[in-house]
Amino acid sequence: MNQSLSAFLLAVANVLLPVAILTFGSGFFPYKPFLPGLAQYADVGIESAPEAPFDRLVFMVVDALRSDFVYSHASGFEFTQRLISTGAAIPFTAHATSPTITMPRVKAITTGSIPSFLDVILNFAESDTTATLAHQDTWLAQMHAKKGGKLVMYGDDTWLKLFPNTFTRADGTSSFFVSDFSEVDNNVTRHIPNELENDDWNTMILHYLGLDHIGHKTGPRGPHMVPKQKEMDRMVQQIYEKIESETHLQSTLFVLCGDHGMNDAGNHGGSSAGETSPALVFMSPKLKEISGGVQCPREAEEEFQFYNVVEQSDLAPTLAGLLGFPVPRNNLGVFIPDFLPLWKDSDKVQLVLGNARQILNIVKATFLNTQFEGSTTVEDCTVATSSVDELACRWARVARQLKERAETINGTCGPVITLLTEFSKRAQEVMSNTASNYNMSRLNVGMIAAGVAAIAASVVSFSSPSTKLAIVFNGITMLYGVMMFASSFVEEEQHFWYWSASGWLAYLYFAESRTRGFQKAPGLLSAGSLVILRVVRRWNQTGQKFAGEPDIAKSFFPLHNIILWGAVLTTYFDILQRLSRRGLRQASAPISSIVAITLCLAAFSFKVSFTNEDAPELLEGFSRALLEGLEDFPLVTQARAVFLGIGVVLACALFSEGMFGTVKKRNGRVWIFHDLLTLFLVTQSTVTNVPLFLLFELQFQLIDFLELSLVELTTTSLLFQYLSFFAFGGSNAISSIDLSNAYNGVSGYNVVVVGILTFISNWAGPIWWTSATSLLLVRKKAYDGSSIRLQHTALLSFFVTTSLLFVMIACTVLRAHLFIWTVFSPKYLYSMVWSLAQHLCINMVGGSTLFWLAAGGGYQERDKQHK
Repeated sequence: MNQSLSAFLLAVANVLLPVAILTFGSGFFPYKPFLPGLAQYADVGIESAPEAPFDRLVFMVVDALRSDFVYSHASGFEFTQRLISTGAAIPFTAHATSPTITMPRVKAITTGSIPSFLDVILNFAESDTTATLAHQDTWLAQMHAKKGGKLVMYGDDTWLKLFPNTFTRADGTSSFFVSDFSEVDNNVTRHIPNELENDDWNTMILHYLGLDHIGHKTGPRGPHMVPKQKEMDRMVQQIYEKIESETHLQSTLFVLCGDHGMNDAGNHGGSSAGETSPALVFMSPKLKEISGGVQCPREAEEEFQFYNVVEQSDLAPTLAGLLGFPVPRNNLGVFIPDFLPLWKDSDKVQLVLGNARQILNIVKATFLNTQFEGSTTVEDCTVATSSVDELACRWARVARQLKERAETINGTCGPVITLLTEFSKRAQEVMSNTASNYNMSRLNVGMIAAGVAAIAASVVSFSSPSTKLAIVFNGITMLYGVMMFASSFVEEEQHFWYWSASGWLAYLYFAESRTRGFQKAPGLLSAGSLVILRVVRRWNQTGQKFAGEPDIAKSFFPLHNIILWGAVLTTYFDILQRLSRRGLRQASAPISSIVAITLCLAAFSFKVSFTNEDAPELLEGFSRALLEGLEDFPLVTQARAVFLGIGVVLACALFSEGMFGTVKKRNGRVWIFHDLLTLFLVTQSTVTNVPLFLLFELQFQLIDFLELSLVELTTTSLLFQYLSFFAFGGSNAISSIDLSNAYNGVSGYNVVVVGILTFISNWAGPIWWTSATSLLLVRKKAYDGSSIRLQHTALLSFFVTTSLLFVMIACTVLRAHLFIWTVFSPKYLYSMVWSLAQHLCINMVGGSTLFWLAAGGGYQERDKQHK
């Protein structure tokens, strides 16, 4: 095929890629409509509200407070457990639906509704204001509307973004500085004594982040977890004792809860039992009137299931009843019946009936063609032909029971409360499982665009005679695409890449051995690559089933930190010696060495300083004098010095090699770029992952000597890009996103900078292999012609567009699947990042730029060394 036509078709494929992604995404993740305005009692036919037992609320959120952290025998919440045992506290496990991250969970807690999955993206965009709840009905808005309704908030600034201009006094803390265990909580605690003395507020919200940060860094069984639980328990004790002793706090309801839990690796975002099972405790001396106490601590009845299990959205109507305001208009929660004994029978019916009518309003607005005002004589509504008809049947039974009760003097409230509660719970279940408001036309347009892009890329990929050997590459692409229809395969995708890479290296071994003989080196090099790959596979356990299992990074290194730092130093020394040889060729050898040593020493010092703050247990045995000397320099300053040094050396090296000079003058700059990129990626990686770059360098050297064909090289590059992502601890779960290096060199939140740094730190492995592949492509250009880069990017584009198409089809076909929001939707978000950031920005733009920098002679010197 004509090269110009090939370039045009390839450009069409890659231009259509973002069009397809954004069009499909806008139809798949639409904002859910909501009913505007504040609810009124008249909306649900209530003339006078039942008297509320409480008039003030202290709402304490401990981020990632998993149920067993409060209720188990290993818990540090000893005072809270005593309150539960004496009846002054009523405990629950609050089921949190996926995605289990802060913003969607706070929305569910405050509105009683089901947040959109798009909140996953907005959760990381801290400067975003489109996620605000300022115009939605929440229990905060209802408390604010009450007489004297002043609210105060201290802690996670997510509340400030969701509820602008709501709080009279507030002090927010960013939730993404995950290396901070203490200051984020101290900033909350310091306000509490004064606020408990004030009587001008009716709602105080506290959101502690330290326990969540500890989980991210050391897991749920880390050494800092129980001490942090005890610290939180002391705050519970301080607040509760003030409620007992202060007159103005006598009618205060104290709620302790988690917004979500965490898995065995300490992360969250997915749907495992640990992530979806936060604790929920209501506390007040008044609760002793209705509770005689329950055993605490105790063992879980099922995995992380303690006491009665309620939905997290049930908080909204329950607080409405306990504090005396209408249930928020968009609520799907059900009043928790354990608190009904606080009211007389007639008020109990009013509370439950108001909740049921409010949910009925949402059901009617959703299913406009269903009649809910008819009558029925059916006793078993479960035989209805659809879930909506079942709801209509249940409501008809409720209406009949209400009529009979009204006609009976002193009729009991038990049966009608039971029917109302059953209707509300069933409606909650139906509405929760109702498919999102998908825009099918946009889904179809997105899939068509992706299909056209895949066809255009395939025409270019398989038009050249050299690509007729791409049967394996095509097989990997098709097999990967089919795998997207199975939730278990999506959750454990890393195994596909690990086994595919192992099989591919085995193929290369036999192919080389057949060509050159078993006694020759190339076959042994492939075998060596297999051994290294086996070590890489064990570096970080990831996926859903084995995330907390023993591995090298999280299990071996903490117990053998001398081996860890030996491997880290070896990695930095390898970068140092390469920079010394190639860094500044126009300068003298001593100057080049001094520059390289200074730069690498600064980078290593930053890594030690960062580890001292991030995971100090990995530095046991280090000289305190060395660590104290580094503490004099802020981490932000150290990181900026490293980044500036890398930039200056790169600029000097590029111009010294002749930015616009002859090929002979420019032939070394691709290596300089790669070495400096490696140092930058090492800086953006956690210390336990730093030695992976040394293993990758060994893999690169072994692959370099195999003299692979274009298709073999592209296949190898694709496999190692994906497997390196999982080797670094990545997965298809939101919970695996690592934010620990997202703020290197950043003193405040900047959505663009933090977003770029987050991507680089999580995709460090794939970025490195893109650069390494460009080095190998330059040498092939000398032998296979100038179209080598075009053919390589065409094959990668074919894989990306085809795999994206399969993901889109899977999400569309399985949109009513039980795991659509827990497995397939996160996979689509990851596919967006792989396609837009890794493929377009890194492979297409970055890789092509690096190829251009090296074009013509980047390997001349290396080829001489090979000879």
